[in-house]
This record gives sequence, structure tokens and C-alpha cells, in this order.
Amino acid sequence: MADGSVVARAEGIVKTYGERVVTHVLRGIDLELEAGEFCALTGPSGSGKTTFLNLVGLLDRPTEGRILIRGQDTDPLTDEARTLLRGRTLGFIFQFHHLLSAFTALENVMMPLLAQRGRREEWMRERAAELLREVDLAHRADYRVTDLSGGQQQRVAVARSLVLDPPLVLADEPTGNLDTQASDQVLSLLRSFNRDRGTAFLIVTHDAEVAARCDRVVHLVDGEVDSDTRVARGKDSEARLQSGGSPPQP
Repeated sequence: MADGSVVARAEGIVKTYGERVVTHVLRGIDLELEAGEFCALTGPSGSGKTTFLNLVGLLDRPTEGRILIRGQDTDPLTDEARTLLRGRTLGFIFQFHHLLSAFTALENVMMPLLAQRGRREEWMRERAAELLREVDLAHRADYRVTDLSGGQQQRVAVARSLVLDPPLVLADEPTGNLDTQASDQVLSLLRSFNRDRGTAFLIVTHDAEVAARCDRVVHLVDGEVDSDTRVARGKDSEARLQSGGSPPQP
């Protein structure tokens, strides 16, 4: 029986590219992500962080091993079934937000709902508007995203990732293209959704300050887990997180 506390499990994940000249990117990774975790995935360039994130996100298939999402083995699923499972259970935030430039902030947040249902319904607009309020962008709902700042665009992307209320959000360098103030705002938003909704986050980052604000840091080196550190946080540390400050380095 599936463990309901585990939202994603990687078992023996190997990823290679090429046939005549084989490049080993991931070398047998085992990892569990529990409901409500706020986890950083770190490592030097080329260590396999984004590749692993794409595999957990069902955007690619491992060469060996398997990915389970909420206990369901995704290996035997068709591409269509994987797409449906991904839409129901996973949210995505990227370094470059990938918003649709021809649409407003509100319409961009609605897109996953439209894709899932295939038609526009009034409640979708209300749901998107609610999330824009939560990321403090209600006053920009009808602006085209090209008229928003970089930090505002990324906050729209955060709202979009949460519109289907997924148990797990995968974030690839979500603050990597932002200045310090905007980065802090976005990270504080992710933390608040994690705390208030119980959403789990797996955050690929090269930024030590971002990693220090997570409860768990998994460090990859050469496609393998080099360390997996859980950080115990007291009330003072949690208060700093809520106010946007950084706790001491783990």
C-alpha cells in the first residue's frame, strides 16, 4: 500500500544520453519527498539537478529506475496518462517564467485550469483572482505580463503553479533571474504556501541563501546524492522565515 505521506519517490534513477558515446548524468539516485517538505536540491553545474527535476516532473523518462508519484509507478504509463497525472499532482516554476506574453496575468494563472477542463468557466476566473490576491498582484490582474516587472512576472508564475492545488511544486532556479528584493519576495511566497497549505516544494538552486531557508538540502555531485541534510528549525528561525529573513546557515 502506498505511503500517503510520500508525494514523490525516486528509486535507482539512472539517466544517460547517447548510444555510441554514453554520458552518465544520474547514477542511481534514491530519494523520497514527503508531503509538506520544503527541500532544496543543490550541486555544482552539471551535477544533474535539472535532469532529476525533469524526471520527477514526468517531463522525461529515466534510463533505469522508476519514479512514483503519490505511490503510483509512472514507468508503465502512456505519455497521455503521464500528462494527466502531471497536471493533477505537480506544479512547475522555472527560472524564466514561461508566461504567455499575449495574455494578462489573470489569464496566465487560469491556463492550467483551461487546459484541464477544455473550456472556460466563471469559477476559474475567481480561482485565478484569488491566487493573484495571495501573491499581492490583484491590482495587476488585467495587465499583460509584458507590462509587469521581472519579480511580478515570477509571482504570476507562482500563482499559476498553485492554481490546481498540487501536492508538490517543482521549482528550477525560481529566484535565479531576480534581484535580491524580488528574490526574497518570491521565496517568502513559496514558504508561506508551504506553511499554510502544506504544499511540498523541491527547489533547484545554486544560491546558498535560498538553500539555507529550506528545511532539507539534498546535494548532488556527479549525478549522485553527496549529502542529504535536514535542518531543525525553532520558533525564532520560523519567525525569520515569515518575515523574509534568512536563518543561520545549516
